[in-house]
Amino acid sequence: MRRRPTALAAALVTVALGALLTPSAEAAPAPHVLHVAPRGSGDACSTARPCSPTAARDAARDIADRDVRVELADGTYELTEPLKLGEADSGRAGRAVTWTAAPGADPVLSGGREIKGWSRNQDGTWTATAPEGVAPRQLFVDGRRAQRARGAACPAATCDATKAGMTGAIKSGVADWRRPTGAEAVVKVRWRDYHCRITGVQGDNLTFARPCWTNSASGTDRTGPAWDSTTVDSARYHGVAFFENARELLDEPGEFVWDAEGRTVTYLPRAGENPRRAHVVTPVTERLMVIDGAHDVRVDGIDFAYAAYRQPGTDEGYAGTQAGLTLTGATGPVDHAGRYYTKPSAALTVRGGRQVAVTRAEFTHLAGAGVILEAGTKDSSVTRSRFTDLSSGAAYIGDTEPDPEPALAGERNTVAYNTIRRTGVEYTDSVGIWAGYEAELSVDHNTLEELPYSGISVGWGWNQPEARESALRDNRVTANRITDVMRVEHDQHDGGAIYTQGAQPGTLVAGNYINRSAYGNTERDGNGIYLDEQSSHIRVEDNVLTRLGYKWVSNWADYGIQNHATGNWTDTDAPALTGTGSTMKDNRTKLDRLPAEALAVARRAGAHPGPVEQLRPDLARAGTASQSSTDGAAGASYALDGDTSTDTRTLAGPGAWWQVDLGAVRRVRQVEVWNGAAMTTADFDVQLSRTADFADATTRHVEGEALRPTPLEFAGGDTAGFVRIRLTGTGRVGLAHVLVHS
Repeated sequence: MRRRPTALAAALVTVALGALLTPSAEAAPAPHVLHVAPRGSGDACSTARPCSPTAARDAARDIADRDVRVELADGTYELTEPLKLGEADSGRAGRAVTWTAAPGADPVLSGGREIKGWSRNQDGTWTATAPEGVAPRQLFVDGRRAQRARGAACPAATCDATKAGMTGAIKSGVADWRRPTGAEAVVKVRWRDYHCRITGVQGDNLTFARPCWTNSASGTDRTGPAWDSTTVDSARYHGVAFFENARELLDEPGEFVWDAEGRTVTYLPRAGENPRRAHVVTPVTERLMVIDGAHDVRVDGIDFAYAAYRQPGTDEGYAGTQAGLTLTGATGPVDHAGRYYTKPSAALTVRGGRQVAVTRAEFTHLAGAGVILEAGTKDSSVTRSRFTDLSSGAAYIGDTEPDPEPALAGERNTVAYNTIRRTGVEYTDSVGIWAGYEAELSVDHNTLEELPYSGISVGWGWNQPEARESALRDNRVTANRITDVMRVEHDQHDGGAIYTQGAQPGTLVAGNYINRSAYGNTERDGNGIYLDEQSSHIRVEDNVLTRLGYKWVSNWADYGIQNHATGNWTDTDAPALTGTGSTMKDNRTKLDRLPAEALAVARRAGAHPGPVEQLRPDLARAGTASQSSTDGAAGASYALDGDTSTDTRTLAGPGAWWQVDLGAVRRVRQVEVWNGAAMTTADFDVQLSRTADFADATTRHVEGEALRPTPLEFAGGDTAGFVRIRLTGTGRVGLAHVLVHS
């Protein structure tokens, strides 16, 4: 429950917002207040006789001489259909219509339906029958998300995907399931995420719902750029991440299964849970508020919860393309620029809005996205709101048409001072904030944390001919705090904390604090600021970027031109920007401590001032590196150059090693090992020794591949003058970076 303002504070907020959105007037009449309650009825809309939200909407249409405040009392408003506001529900003659929480209230618009009637089974699971018309895809137990029962990964050698379907039904165990056609395969390929339902098992072969499988495979001429190689039947496919929603997979507390034939939900409780006493909710209503063609409307202090997203549960499934958008329909226009992709469903959708302000809202426990501003929405904003526990992304701003008619162009919109945490829970290819072909967009002072893929994405269209000249221009991505994104466990790659596409003259990326993007990655991938594809005419200035899985700034394509990176602070380095006229100037790189100026920029970033992870001094930086052998020009010193994009490499051999002489005996508490580009370093010991012969070595063993990085702790600290990384078998040692900390 959030603390709501007092009546006086609420009045002050109203006055302040009014000053921003309406002309000044002498002795303006007080707002007309309409009172709404969860069980309101009638049309009086008074304190004594509150009405329903729809009745208040209708009553507000008859008030034209003053501002209108629709105040929602405390409680949950269970919606069976969206609250729809159109042009008739706009503010008139410079007035505004505000939908807001009553002073001290915490109103929640909910699309959820409670699941009751639980009975306990002999195996410790509990089962309930879902109400008619309800097909639970998500389940929340006392506000905590349950997980659809899932199994282990199935490698491509077993689950081999083709345009027709997939092998592996026998070895994966799917063929033995009582009802495999209720289950789905979840596949992740680079930046894409696919969820398709099984429709049949014949021998070792699986078939899947269409058009989901068709749209997830190659050959449609609609799945992205002609060069795209990230479909389920591409060379980049490496297997099924997991199958889910089979009764046979229900083996972990907090998991559930939906049986569509029996219309039952079966849940395995976590410790201390009793479904009979718990509040168990599933999302049913897809959109909770739709503002279509309205202007001068405010949504202030209202919560949105348990909105559904039905498409993935149909034969359309979830054929992910990028950033949470999907390819839908059995047929469609040939297109390589993503013009006809489909956004996820959102709890709040604004279409063609003007001066629509969403502030102090909370979006939580959603099956899809939080908010969408689309179809020519202009001069509108999403501010000071919180997004957490969403299956898809938080905010989608704009559209995918590069050259829209003026009325359909997204212009001068703002996303600012929001907190976005743990979104993309189910659809891990989604991003925190997505913007398509927008002009004069401001994405400012947002905090984004714990996301599976990119944090902020602005621009669209790759380098396709139809997208090379577009409406993109003059966007600002400023003072955002983006930490712990592109999380390794979700296996989504080729993204960045801030990601751009397209030529967008006048666009600025400045003053952002980015920390731990793709940290601990399983390959050389994951950027800080990623100027992808045709990104052009973008300035990258005064950002602080640390602890990144790969480059702090990346602009790899020659057709991305006139990009300029200036005055940034980072603990690594990157190759020069490509493309005609692109420059990197006066950047403070390879740092092992952040200076005071950088710390100040980082602390100011985000919705609220926050802590900054200071870098630890690197004892190895001034040391002398050597290795057992050298392959070509990949010398040992590249692991000490402060640059994670350069690599050492030995020849293959038994016990191959790399080491650093620290120059003096020092106390060592941590060693970070960053694998090289080819991720070749695996099954090795990290040794600390006071002497060059390593006779007194302290050893930590690492099984399997080193990550980017693999940190090893030495409790209490060991004194050492030498640090060695030595294979315990035969192979190569290749390293991008080795850091030694006291």
